[in-house]
Amino acid sequence: MNFLPIFLKLAGQQCLVVGGGEVAARKVAALLKAGGAVTVLAPALGAALAPLAADGRIAYLAKVFEPSDLTGFQLVISATDHRAVNEQVHAAATRRNLPVNVVDCPELCSFIFPAIVDRSPVVIAVSTGGASPVLARLIRAKLESALPLAYGRLADLAEKFRSRVKQAIQEPDRRRRFWEQALGGVVADLVFAGREAEAEQRLHDLLETGRPDHADTGGGFVSLVGAGPGDPDLLTLGALRAMQAADVVVYDRLVSPEVMALVRNDAEKIYAGKESSRHTLPQDQINALLARLAKQGRRVVRLKGGDPFIFGRGGEEIETLMEEGIPFQVIPGITAASGCAAYAGIPLTHRDHAQSVTFVTGHLKQGGIGELDWERLARPGQTLVIYMGLQALPQLRAALIGHGCIPDTPAALIQQGTTRRQRVITGTVDSLPGLVEEAGVSAPTLVIVGGVVGLHGKLAWFQGASPGTSTP
Repeated sequence: MNFLPIFLKLAGQQCLVVGGGEVAARKVAALLKAGGAVTVLAPALGAALAPLAADGRIAYLAKVFEPSDLTGFQLVISATDHRAVNEQVHAAATRRNLPVNVVDCPELCSFIFPAIVDRSPVVIAVSTGGASPVLARLIRAKLESALPLAYGRLADLAEKFRSRVKQAIQEPDRRRRFWEQALGGVVADLVFAGREAEAEQRLHDLLETGRPDHADTGGGFVSLVGAGPGDPDLLTLGALRAMQAADVVVYDRLVSPEVMALVRNDAEKIYAGKESSRHTLPQDQINALLARLAKQGRRVVRLKGGDPFIFGRGGEEIETLMEEGIPFQVIPGITAASGCAAYAGIPLTHRDHAQSVTFVTGHLKQGGIGELDWERLARPGQTLVIYMGLQALPQLRAALIGHGCIPDTPAALIQQGTTRRQRVITGTVDSLPGLVEEAGVSAPTLVIVGGVVGLHGKLAWFQGASPGTSTP
């Protein structure tokens, strides 16, 4: 280890930056963010630093560097294009025992700038000791995606309770276990869900009872997570974090195997089915199951294909959770209409073809497709997206044409969209039922109707393993 990682408290400290260009500006920005009092020394200031000097955010010395310029400073950075000047700054700072950094010259540095993941007050520094700053930035990018911004708020909450916990729990090991269990469970989940007041109350209750463990307090948490249309790369960062932290995952048939592979290995996995007319678990039993698992003190993920609030019955599930007083969060997903259309090269809106989009389901609660406003849906100049409509396609075709839809309106069937098994079969509203039989289309399949479908041949970019067929 060539450099010892430390964190300097720069608030109010006098920092000198030699150089007025873009590189110097990046260093100045970092020093200002840490609260340093920055002076820039250079014959001239570049476009990035000149406004800071004009606004009084930095002091400016318009001159060439001399060793005597270091008087009164606690930290020095040289960011010039001149090797001789950089060496002069390094030598002068070293004689005065001042920490010095010469940009892109590790051999002239007593300290270096790491790549920083900022979740203040949580800060992570990544360094390669100057060997490869690009690699450090790539590692930082991976950490950025893994750490919620809310970790800073969680740290603020812990700081608020720190003295109280220290006073209430004297024994260090027991105090450490308290924090590990409290900050690694429901308290953190509540903060990440933006419910800081509830998190603070939960932490207060845990401290009062002296029982931070989930099982002792009955404090579980449910995350309704949208798994997207199938491609695991379309998962949100929040979805992936929830899946990795889950004790148990209740999932639907529409959640792809590739997405399920990202669930934590030791999590319990419960299949809920939800295939048309073949529900492994009826909805009311799923609602009760989520509540029961949470009351056992478990972190539950309800994983749904697409988005939980678009024909996913997520609203019914959180109604039960609210009635039971169980904390939860909803993590939206990319719905099938957006994901499948994008991967099929079919824009849902286009100023030449569609000025609105309507999502409907062909599998309704009571009256079937007769419940839909077919006169509105059959109008031109819009895009109609039909979820779960494969079995009802003959009725859908008849209803659309019967209410004025032109029979040769372009239409598409997208089977297993966004996955390597994607098939796109295009035709017309009139030909849809025949296409299903001819191509052997099966669920899950999304139906898109409208002029935008005609753009598929021109805009298609994603190739699945099984190419679809097109008919005029």
